[in-house]
Amino acid sequence: MAKSKHSVLIFALGGVGEIGKNMYVVQCDDDIVVIDAGLKFPEEEMLGIDMVIPDITYLEEHRDKVRGIIITHGHEDHIGGLSYVLKHLNVPVYATKLTLGLIEAKLKEAGILADTKRVLINSDSEIVLGKMKATFFRVNHSIPDSVGVCLETPEGYIVHTGDFKFDQTPVNNQQADLAKMAMIGDRGVLCLLSDSTNAERPGFTGSERAVGMAIKDVFSKARGRIIVSTFASNVHRIQQVVDAALQFNRKITVVGRSMQNVINISMDLGYLNVPEGLFVETDEVNKLPAEQVVILSTGSQGEPMSALTRMARSAHRKIDILPGDTVVIAATPIPGNEKYVARTIDQLYRIGAEVIYGGHGPSGTVHVSGHGSQEELRLMLNLMKPKYFIPIHGEYRMLRMHGILAEQVGVPRENIFLLDNGDTVEISGGKARYGPKVHAGNVLIDGLGVGDVGNIVLRDRKLLSQDGILVVVVTLSKQNGTILSGPDIISRGFVYVRESEELLDEANRIVTQTLVKCMEENVNEWSSLKNNVKEALGRFLYDQTRRRPMILPIIMEV
Repeated sequence: MAKSKHSVLIFALGGVGEIGKNMYVVQCDDDIVVIDAGLKFPEEEMLGIDMVIPDITYLEEHRDKVRGIIITHGHEDHIGGLSYVLKHLNVPVYATKLTLGLIEAKLKEAGILADTKRVLINSDSEIVLGKMKATFFRVNHSIPDSVGVCLETPEGYIVHTGDFKFDQTPVNNQQADLAKMAMIGDRGVLCLLSDSTNAERPGFTGSERAVGMAIKDVFSKARGRIIVSTFASNVHRIQQVVDAALQFNRKITVVGRSMQNVINISMDLGYLNVPEGLFVETDEVNKLPAEQVVILSTGSQGEPMSALTRMARSAHRKIDILPGDTVVIAATPIPGNEKYVARTIDQLYRIGAEVIYGGHGPSGTVHVSGHGSQEELRLMLNLMKPKYFIPIHGEYRMLRMHGILAEQVGVPRENIFLLDNGDTVEISGGKARYGPKVHAGNVLIDGLGVGDVGNIVLRDRKLLSQDGILVVVVTLSKQNGTILSGPDIISRGFVYVRESEELLDEANRIVTQTLVKCMEENVNEWSSLKNNVKEALGRFLYDQTRRRPMILPIIMEV
């Protein structure tokens, strides 16, 4: 492709240096294409936060240049932020059949389905987006209809692999488009953006079919009920549970709203083949013999409110785990969720259930990753033969390891770019370099609030969770500034009042003393009065308790 005077800017608004929140941007002159719009689950210090999505300030500032959002597949870390993004950025969405079905359910819930232009694509589609043309190639992943994206720009081809592995025996018999990938590589790839999730894992990732064989083995040995917990979106694995239930004459009930939604959409669109009468209502389960029951459940990540966790705590409205049940957790913990999963497994064992979890059970592997390991990442690099390489989709150590793999297959070290969210790579005249940084960050979602909880609110929540709060209520006279009532001190999460009367009496005296001193010095501005009370009381309480509660003075004038 002839060199041009065009400029291409590539960057991530989410998805590098972290797991989740994937959003990648390719800008060619005045045209912007966005790939994916995901969410991630909050970190431990994000108290009370439901989810985190990318900050799209840059896209809002350049909204007239955004030509569309391409979605590679239907996982939450790629579609979970879409309904929030589209409320601020009404642009077309391009996705495959199942992915679009899952997206439409989200848009309907958000009330923006009718306002959003949705374009159905497949691996043979070609779409023109300003100066760029997008084509696609099929990849294997843990959800059907996953694709990689090839963007033809005036500078050259930019390839985004999507999430991928190379499964030689996929459950739906749809192999990855190896020939198409090789053809793209032969045409010359200017820059490759590739999935780094399993960059630290040697060898190849196992085939999903191996999980099906292990599940059938569990079914052949289990005498009581079988509870299978997996990711709601893992349609291939759900199909294998359906096949095993059919073979061993068991009925299936589904618990967990997200699992129910994915199953309904997958059945409607023909991605899940379930014979009539195999699924039964949850209420029916207790009427069936134990050896005829399969419970398909969410909660493989130990989420506190998920179906499996509530069953393990005996807090589910309709189903309890019973001694003799076999529980299969067909997933591995996402980084950060390990202790939640371990806690759930502990509770299940205490009840008397047999638990099969992790990569290996007595019947073989009950989980394989949807992401390629080192050999597959090398294969992708060898197929694409990129001039420049940007590892994406992973924490920094994964990106670093992927960079090393790229060096091993011949990509020069200076042509490998390890990015943080907001870092850009600028390509012009066939030469790539680090470009200007763009605004990137987290938008926190708490209930119905989007972005209204920031660092200050989180800091306050952390303070409240650690040392509690003291509210000091005082009424002053408007005429002469004397104390008419109070100070009354209310403690929450700081000390138990009945056992700390002396401390609170002394605190009371210090507040009174501070206010009197302020009056004598003619300090009567409310902000100064409050600051003086906070400082004096804070100093005293720290000396006495080595704690720093939040102090909230409420001063009224009468």
